[in-house]
Amino acid sequence: MSDSAYRVDTTPRLAQWRIDTLSSCTYRKSDPFKIGLWNWYLTVERNKQLYVKLYPEVSTATREQPPIASFVIKLVSSASPNRKTLVHPGVCDKQLKNNDDFVWAVDTLLTGRFVIDVEFLDLKIAPPTGGEPISIWTGYHIEKHSKSTALSALGRMLTEAIHTDITINAADGSIAAHRAVLASRSPVFRSMFSHNLKEKELSTVNISDMSFDACQAFLNYIYGNFKPDEFLTHRLALLRAADKYDISDLKEACHESLLEDIDTKNVLERLQTAYLYHLPKLKSSCMRFLVHFGKIYEIRDDFNAFLLNGDRELIAEIFHEVLAAWKGL
Repeated sequence: MSDSAYRVDTTPRLAQWRIDTLSSCTYRKSDPFKIGLWNWYLTVERNKQLYVKLYPEVSTATREQPPIASFVIKLVSSASPNRKTLVHPGVCDKQLKNNDDFVWAVDTLLTGRFVIDVEFLDLKIAPPTGGEPISIWTGYHIEKHSKSTALSALGRMLTEAIHTDITINAADGSIAAHRAVLASRSPVFRSMFSHNLKEKELSTVNISDMSFDACQAFLNYIYGNFKPDEFLTHRLALLRAADKYDISDLKEACHESLLEDIDTKNVLERLQTAYLYHLPKLKSSCMRFLVHFGKIYEIRDDFNAFLLNGDRELIAEIFHEVLAAWKGL
């Protein structure tokens, strides 16, 4: 069978797969074809009935933003003189993730050549931040480009010190920034610049508990210049700053990141951090790592030192978890 037997022809919203012959008890899967943001597949199977499936290719994009599709699908038989056409009732705003999300069971027997014709009326994605799904064909790309361009310009304002009006003094250096940007991201900064405090009068903010590099990472995050390496390097400092200046999205980003690499070398520090900054998931994960997985016995010396210097209430919680685990044995 030639490669063309699996090829799906497309326009921006239309896909057609031409099937020359399909014997009984046959399964056939098309080559991938691109519509919108996703690669798609069509399959057809004849086993008493004819089954047609449409689904997106499994990928990171599909998992993170699965398509929400509206489409009309038809089977057009070219074998008969009057081009017999079977039309599915139509699909509206159906989320498609795998090959079982749309299955069309066709009772009518089709012989000879036929075409599977799929017209995509709309494709939507759910915004990562929640809310109503948005169409990728109603300005989605323009909106995405606009946001990307604006974010890039905002980052240049910081890196090129364009019309800065405030100086951030870290422990070992200073960085020029913008009151309006800081105030829009942090209610604490907004309060500083709205009242007759020394920060407003002197046009400086002293962050003496952060190194220059950590402070640069902090401002890079605020301005949208996110850099994964510096974020990982300065997570704890960024967490402290996020808590101090009430930047909840940064605090949650640090929380999620600290969950990902708990080990015997850092678990006690992470546990203390979770307790201090009220991070329930991190605290629970550290407790589970120590008690459920028995790692508390592998770090006896470190844990004994922790008992001497750690928070009494936190230590009591650890012993409570240990006792509960013993009772469960």
